[in-house]
Amino acid sequence: MTTQAKTIGVLTSGGDCAGLNAVIGAIARHAVDSYGWRVLGITDGTLGLTHTPRRYCELRPERLSAPLLHSGGSFLGSISHGEPDSEQRLVDRKQAFADGAEKLGLDALIAVGGDGSMRILHELCSYARLPMIGIPKTIDNDVRETERAIGFASAVQVVSDALDRLQPTAASHHRVIVVETMGRSAGHIALHGGICGGADAILIPERHLEIESVVTHIRRVFSSGRRHALIVVAEGVRAQVSTLKAFESVGTWLAMELEKRSGIEARCTTLGHLQRGGSPCAEDRRLAAIFGLRAVELLAGGSADRMVCWTKGAAHDVPLQDVIKGPRTVEKNCSFIAAARSLGIWIGEE
Repeated sequence: MTTQAKTIGVLTSGGDCAGLNAVIGAIARHAVDSYGWRVLGITDGTLGLTHTPRRYCELRPERLSAPLLHSGGSFLGSISHGEPDSEQRLVDRKQAFADGAEKLGLDALIAVGGDGSMRILHELCSYARLPMIGIPKTIDNDVRETERAIGFASAVQVVSDALDRLQPTAASHHRVIVVETMGRSAGHIALHGGICGGADAILIPERHLEIESVVTHIRRVFSSGRRHALIVVAEGVRAQVSTLKAFESVGTWLAMELEKRSGIEARCTTLGHLQRGGSPCAEDRRLAAIFGLRAVELLAGGSADRMVCWTKGAAHDVPLQDVIKGPRTVEKNCSFIAAARSLGIWIGEE
């Protein structure tokens, strides 16, 4: 792709998070002001291209106000599911996607998504022979080949703020309070948020849960003279509990088990979608700007099938083929695991 007049599409796919509007704005401003390209915002992820009539809007920088760009969610809309037919079977939409891209005259697509979205969109764009640049976003921070994804820092801030607010309540009533975070496959949110918020124990999917060890640790905390404790548990830990029913909260189960085994009153707070919403923090706004600019520069330089990433304090890019191999989990030798241990936080067994 050259810097001659081009038309590029931008879409967000997968679960929403803070910072999506900021990255859309960065892409539009740089592409239009620096290169004179036409930028089309595709509505509701791939649905905007597969539905007839096509759903999109032209992204003009003068129409993108600061309050809009600094708000949460995605003003373009996003989806995190496939398209079912009348019998609720998923439909193959490759050709519809290709037809939509051709109908809009797209020369390239910038897709903002998580690891699952990257895989699906890479497949769709390959079929349509449409150059694609990916931008990682997910509160779970589990996209491969990047240390940071848009939305993660804001989600960690929510967890940290929640622990700050719950600590006085725990202290006032001499309770253990369990905070359940998102993190189905990876425990990055729970680990980072727990450290920032001063948790006494952090349970993540990558570490083995031994309930008696947690109880022993909490008793040790209380015997030290402090009569309250905070525990953070990622939702993905539920996979280690065979007695949990569908849709039953692992955080609630943990609070009940702790109270039953230790005799200490325990309560659970599930943060849920609070971690996705709200205005992006400064770090996510900065990352959104850097990623958006980098994506446009990659297209201007003729690159395709790559994802922007953050590694060792700078923006880089990697082949999409290296990204779409499943989620990035917390590694055994992660420095944050070591930090948690050094702070006296129970972090589970390998």
